[in-house]
Amino acid sequence: MAKKITHVLFDYDNTLGMTELPAFTACCTVVNKMLASKGVALQFTVKELMTRFVGFNFRRMASTLANEHTFTFNDGELDQLVADEVDAVVAKLAIDIQPTPGVNPLVASLVGRFNLSVVSSSALRRVLACLKGAGQEGFFGEQVFSAACYGTSKPDPTVYLEAMKKLGITGGCIAIEDSRTGAEAAFRAGITCIGYTGAYPEHEREELTQVLLAAGCIAVFADWSEFEATMAAL
Repeated sequence: MAKKITHVLFDYDNTLGMTELPAFTACCTVVNKMLASKGVALQFTVKELMTRFVGFNFRRMASTLANEHTFTFNDGELDQLVADEVDAVVAKLAIDIQPTPGVNPLVASLVGRFNLSVVSSSALRRVLACLKGAGQEGFFGEQVFSAACYGTSKPDPTVYLEAMKKLGITGGCIAIEDSRTGAEAAFRAGITCIGYTGAYPEHEREELTQVLLAAGCIAVFADWSEFEATMAAL
């Protein structure tokens, strides 16, 4: 018999908060400066960077570009770049962060019914700043988990496995993800995953739905008003 769902684990970026555009705007400046300093002619637009690296944290993004363009980092250089990117993104999100449409009333209605957590690839300081700016920090308490704290990024399942360990659970939970990498991380951790596409333009949602289903999601919804019915169908 399947365990009753007691815990809901939310991704943050584009699931709880509309972070993509402001975060990638700030990140793009750091990435292009890094590439120029390494003698790489490539310069990204914000849209190009979003398309290529949605679901990546900055460390993984920078390491991927270093491998592709055959440059290396000096001792401590990548750590400093990670810190610089977090500073830039946190400053931008502190001004521009907005919750995804309809999510705050929905999450408020779940408080007391489920144990709620945030499980993100983004740096912990960034996630905490977003939760505060979007009026969401009261929903989750200290149950906020960052893959960056473990030196990993989704689709590595470590952050989900560590969250489950700290929450003291082996099942009875469900994850909400908006990206292939996030859905794969939940799937690899053995967690049932539902996909959310509502942060993206309508013309992109059907393609994203197929990506999420292929990555392991058992259902996908586009509006938080559909969440209760999606959960009930499980």
